[in-house]
Amino acid sequence: MKNIFDNTITADVIARINKLNRTSQPNWGKMSVGQMLAHCNVTYELVFEDKHPKPNGFMKWMLKTFVKNVVVSEKPYKKNSRTAPVFLITSEKEFEIEKERLIAYITKTQALGSAHFDQKESHSFGTLSATEWNNMFYKHLDHHLTQFGV
Repeated sequence: MKNIFDNTITADVIARINKLNRTSQPNWGKMSVGQMLAHCNVTYELVFEDKHPKPNGFMKWMLKTFVKNVVVSEKPYKKNSRTAPVFLITSEKEFEIEKERLIAYITKTQALGSAHFDQKESHSFGTLSATEWNNMFYKHLDHHLTQFGV
C-alpha cells in the first residue's frame, strides 16, 4: 500500500485530483464528481471536525467487529460496495469547493505525519496504528480516483 504520509505519494494523489473537472464521469457508481469529492472529505471530517456524532457503544462494537478490517486492511474495495450512512452524499456538491477541501485535508494529514496518527483514536474503529490510518486514507482515495479514471 502506498504511504499517504510520504510527500511524493501525497503529491501524486493531489495531481490525480487536479486531473478531475466538473464534467468528469465515473466508470462505475452513481455519484457525480462533486459528490465523490464530498464523500472523500467525510473521512477527514471524522478526524478533524466535530461535525458527525460518534457511534454509540453497541454501534462502535459492530463497526470494530465487522467493518474495521475491510476499511483498514490493504485489500482493495470492491466496486459499488455499500457505504456507511455518514458517507452517503445525496445532494449535489460544488466541485471546486469540495476539491479544495479535500486537497487541504490531504495536505494537513501529510504534514502531521504518521507519528501523529499512530495509536490515535478513530471516530468509529477505536485506536488505529499509523499503518491502519494510512491504509484507510490511501485506499479510499485511490478507490474513488480510480472510479473517476484518474
